[in-house]
Amino acid sequence: MSKAAGNWKRNRHNHEFLGSTRLAGTTLHNHRFAGVSGRAIFVGNTHVHVIKTNTDFTARHFHKIKDISGPEIPVGLGRHVHFVRGRTSFDLGHRHGYLFATLIENPLLL
Repeated sequence: MSKAAGNWKRNRHNHEFLGSTRLAGTTLHNHRFAGVSGRAIFVGNTHVHVIKTNTDFTARHFHKIKDISGPEIPVGLGRHVHFVRGRTSFDLGHRHGYLFATLIENPLLL
């Protein structure tokens, strides 16, 4: 594969993610979420991804999650993950924190 083709493929990858929020609210509760990141956005010698999804609907509401991942974290065999930390949208008088790592890109090694 040519270097240009390899860079194009690297540009186009994304990551699955899933997680649960931290407890919050007058009646303590949490939410679950899952999704697929946006394409790689190159920043210096690394890259990040846009993370955007909604939480599940529980306790009569849901929250929006919109964030930028941290830089790539190598996990071996040329693979990597990204760390994400932030807070949900403010809904029904509260917001939740979240902290998770994305799944590896291209898990089937294609």
